[in-house]
Amino acid sequence: MNWAVMIPLIIFLLSIFVVGFWSSRYIKSSNNFLQEYFLGSRELGGFILAMTMIATYGSASSFIGGPGVAYTQGLAWVLLAMAQVATGYFVLMILGKKFAIYARKYEAITLIDFLRKRYRSKGVAIFSAISIIIFLFSAMTAQWVGGARLIESLTGLNYTSGLFIFAVAVLVYVVIGGFRAVALTDTIQGVVMVGGTLIILIGTIIAGGGISNIMSDLIAENPNLVSPFGHDGSLTPAYVSSFWILVGVGVVALPQVTVRAMSYKSSKAMHRALITGTIVVGFIMLGMHLIGVFARPILPGIEVGDSVMPLITLEVLPPWLAGIVLAAPMAAIMSTVDSLLLLVSSTVVKDVYLNYVKPTASDKQVKRITLGVTTLLGVLVFALALSPPDLLIWLNLFAFGGLEAAFIWPVIMGLYWSRGNKHGALASMVVGVGTYILIHTFSPNIFGVHTVVFPIILSFIAFVAVSLITKDQSISTENQVNA
Repeated sequence: MNWAVMIPLIIFLLSIFVVGFWSSRYIKSSNNFLQEYFLGSRELGGFILAMTMIATYGSASSFIGGPGVAYTQGLAWVLLAMAQVATGYFVLMILGKKFAIYARKYEAITLIDFLRKRYRSKGVAIFSAISIIIFLFSAMTAQWVGGARLIESLTGLNYTSGLFIFAVAVLVYVVIGGFRAVALTDTIQGVVMVGGTLIILIGTIIAGGGISNIMSDLIAENPNLVSPFGHDGSLTPAYVSSFWILVGVGVVALPQVTVRAMSYKSSKAMHRALITGTIVVGFIMLGMHLIGVFARPILPGIEVGDSVMPLITLEVLPPWLAGIVLAAPMAAIMSTVDSLLLLVSSTVVKDVYLNYVKPTASDKQVKRITLGVTTLLGVLVFALALSPPDLLIWLNLFAFGGLEAAFIWPVIMGLYWSRGNKHGALASMVVGVGTYILIHTFSPNIFGVHTVVFPIILSFIAFVAVSLITKDQSISTENQVNA
């Protein structure tokens, strides 16, 4: 075990645990356990809001899987990844004040709370919960895999041991600290991500003899590595353009991101987060994916793309600095895992147990159930991650697409179209998820576009058509809020 690398990582993990224990005091003293545990009592400032959104979205895909694909595909994947720059901007501009206002008036703690009260439908709430649990299990598994592979690369331990260490580390501070611990650790992790990206990028460029030398090596190996179409020409303009829907606009519908849009304390905080988030996401996505491409001439022949980041870091930096910098991908993975774990836990406890199993549960019972469910979910994801895929980015993107197909129109149209009703919302979700799974399974990338495009189009048609046909008795959003 390389202790020069491990000691900085251990210090980083210990600092995260300290934040978790510090945050637990708010849970103990809070008069509203659910709102504190799952939303941090809606007290996020602008900088923390920006960093927790970035850290939640910047996951193992961004720091492990994305550079791995860029290593294989070349600069085309960098171009494709930059569609993510608009993520924070779209989320806060489209949801922003309107979503936060309605969430407060509905007293919504989760996305499903909002949907259930907006559409007054048990069917919408239950289908939402099922979608979140299924797809976020896939997303959480991808993060667990990324964390285990990182620990495996650094320590020489086997994959299963690395997975166990990672799972225990995350569960400790999430279970004891809740959303406040997640948001504060996300802020630390976000700062680490930015610094780590900059240092690794500079180290990689120097090790490769400068950008011009790296580009010459790439062209000598395969000219397609510097083209916009990928190493084998498979990244067509239609696919690259449609990918913007998956990782740009469609992110509005991701439950783990939307919950951030109901947790900030003021409009000023939201505006600050909008600017900060856009700049930081742009820098991280560009830097990380360039590192993946630039690593190819320095470390040729890497077979498992997910190992590119830790290997190039250990190659181009001295061990003590590599240990500090490798906290960045660890931070990215942990910050996404904690948010997903908390979100699935809130779905099970708040949206299923308290609404449909035992609405009269006492605070003590709710607290005990919440901690138990969060721990159990971590154990289940650990079991799923024991057999990892070769490139975890595809597992993560599959989950993204499924959640977007389910939620994008019920959320957006629920805010901006008063005529939308529960029949339209449920039809949209069923059509979106159903067609997404069918297309993904039997005919992905129809007409050269990403699998998520047609489910989103069809779910929009279903929402509008069914809402107009049924003419439900639902009153407008504004009237519902004031009712």
